Amino acid sequence: MKPRTAFMGSPEFAVPSLRALAKSASIVGVFTQPDRQAGRGKKVSPPPVKQAAEELGLPVFQPPRLKGEALDQLRALAPELIVVAAFGQILRSAVLDLPKYGCINVHASLLPRWRGAAPINAAILHGDSVTGISIMKMDEGIDTGPILAQKELPISTGDTAETLALRLAELGAELLTATLPRYLEGTLQPTPQPEDGATYIGMLKKDDGWLDTARPAVQLERQVRAYQPWPGSAILWKGQPLKILRASVQSGNRPAGERLVLDSLPAIGTSEGILLLESLQPAGKRPMDGNSFLQGARDWSSH
Repeated sequence: MKPRTAFMGSPEFAVPSLRALAKSASIVGVFTQPDRQAGRGKKVSPPPVKQAAEELGLPVFQPPRLKGEALDQLRALAPELIVVAAFGQILRSAVLDLPKYGCINVHASLLPRWRGAAPINAAILHGDSVTGISIMKMDEGIDTGPILAQKELPISTGDTAETLALRLAELGAELLTATLPRYLEGTLQPTPQPEDGATYIGMLKKDDGWLDTARPAVQLERQVRAYQPWPGSAILWKGQPLKILRASVQSGNRPAGERLVLDSLPAIGTSEGILLLESLQPAGKRPMDGNSFLQGARDWSSH
């Protein structure tokens, strides 16, 4: 069975699902976010899903909001199924009720844990040892719809949001293609989510990246990994943000915020333990290891 299918997604996470779907479904249109400025030069860049869709020869639509003319375009495509993977917009009933088989979402967590916009970041930030993919039939709530399938994925101690997202993206594509045929045939029925254990994570903001040394070092190390590559993590150094790209935890007690040198690397005291800064990026400079940073910051541990 190859129902007329619309795909909705934007970031790199959604690309494997789009590519997998293109092999097994009749995709009538791909909806993604508008091109946006990115990087230092503020160069306008297309979403990864747009690039993939154009490579596949699929029609692309980039409405800022899925209403009005954009909704009319979607209706004209007459999709029987809509597949969503990190689209970046909330779908209202006018969209959810449109396709015969509903809207199916590829969500990067084991629902009901980490509903919301940043489940990959949240899992690392809160020290989860396992995350996964949920294939869900969408309703009007935020990631509250019934579950069709789930698969776990262990989180490694070195995972950043970027590395974990890559592995979850591939898992999501695999689980999507394994689940859809049974769902479309009617042999797989969605199961309501339990409310027990439900958690929510909202949109990340740029200011979330500041490291607060009043918190334990173990939490700050997880933040560095959870917010890599965006919004990143930083401390203030000589009135400028000093990005922390990789860090580790050392035992010991130093006052929160105190700067010191440990194992030939810059370090900083926290409320519990010491945060060793292994890779950094000073304002206006390239990333460098901690030892190289100290060569040009000999006053790091001065008071």
